[in-house]
Amino acid sequence: MRAVLQRVSTGRVSVAGTVIGSIGVGYVILLGIHHADTTQEIDWLIQKVTTLRVFADADNRFNRSLQDVNGAVLLISQFTLYADCRRGRRPDFREAATPKQAQTLYDYALSQFQAAGIHVESGEFGAHMHVELANDGPVTLVLEKSFSEPREEAPC
Repeated sequence: MRAVLQRVSTGRVSVAGTVIGSIGVGYVILLGIHHADTTQEIDWLIQKVTTLRVFADADNRFNRSLQDVNGAVLLISQFTLYADCRRGRRPDFREAATPKQAQTLYDYALSQFQAAGIHVESGEFGAHMHVELANDGPVTLVLEKSFSEPREEAPC
């Protein structure tokens, strides 16, 4: 699982010109699901994202979590995070989960954020989306977790 986490003051996602999700302070998360991922990786992500301290305290230090600031999450499925661009001119997406598997884990992630008491909005799985955000800081982090067999990384 790969997640690009962006701390934002606002974020929104549109499909066909219609806004389908928007948040204020929180994270826009682009989530890539690997074909070997299970709910275990998603559970790790939820715990990490909700408690990671990257919001400023009164002394302007990274000392507050998403929960501390009552922040929200805008979760966007992004299979292209598993693009392998080492050969040729066209990315290879073999490492990405199948759409059925990815949607199951994506839906699970949405439900687990809600269960953790986090307001979560989402994009539309499989749709062509436009994502807008005001990256606060800017703060952008890449989270990656795999409980399966080690695999060779192949970023673009």
